[in-house]
Amino acid sequence: MSTLAYFRARPDYGMGRAFVLAFAVHAVLLAVMFFGVRMQNRPGDTVTVELWEAPPPPPPAPVVEPPKPPPPKVEAPRPEPPKPEPPRPEPVVKKPEIVEKAPPPKPKPKPKPEARPAPPKDDIEKILMREQVAMEQRKLDEERKRADEARRKAESERTARQLAAAARNKALADYVNRIRSRVRQYWILPQELQGNPEAVFDVVQIPTGEVISVKLAKSSGNSAYDAAVERAILKASPLPLPGPGTPFERELRLTFRLRD
Repeated sequence: MSTLAYFRARPDYGMGRAFVLAFAVHAVLLAVMFFGVRMQNRPGDTVTVELWEAPPPPPPAPVVEPPKPPPPKVEAPRPEPPKPEPPRPEPVVKKPEIVEKAPPPKPKPKPKPEARPAPPKDDIEKILMREQVAMEQRKLDEERKRADEARRKAESERTARQLAAAARNKALADYVNRIRSRVRQYWILPQELQGNPEAVFDVVQIPTGEVISVKLAKSSGNSAYDAAVERAILKASPLPLPGPGTPFERELRLTFRLRD
């Protein structure tokens, strides 16, 4: 009989016990690991606290070693409940000080006029007399002033009229001189004239200067001289017109001298 056949034929009773023992050990190890991990993963109790001081450091987590039995459960010390905070004193709010306005100063009373004693009767008559004299003097001054103004106005108006008349006479004299100059251009005098004969003529003209009529107003005493001047006036028509500012004269009295 061979050795292999011997071992096959012989029942091995120790093998079964070893297998059972190994299975039991593994089952216990698995149970220890399961309950240890479950205990570590258990959520802690939720506690809401108001921290006034730094909490104590948490205990170190236990190191789980698979081959060792689970360590005893160590519970973390619960923090003491916070002491109630003493009530804080409320801030005192100062009320604004109300400044009362000073009352306005009272107006000073107006000084009353001092009562003067009434003047005697004689003084009243003198005062009335002086006032009447002063009033009459003012009237005289006003009348004298009005009279002076009227006199000055009359003098100024008279002066203005004199100046206007003088200006008018001067303009008319210039106008007449221009007419005489034009008439002299046309007269033909006789040769036997002697001295300085003077003849005066009234001439009537229209606004265009054309002569309508010539009339001898004063003879020179020499009929030849008078006739020569009359012919020259008619030939000089139309006569020069008056300048600006000089009124037109329809009737003119012209004097002609030989030696002018």
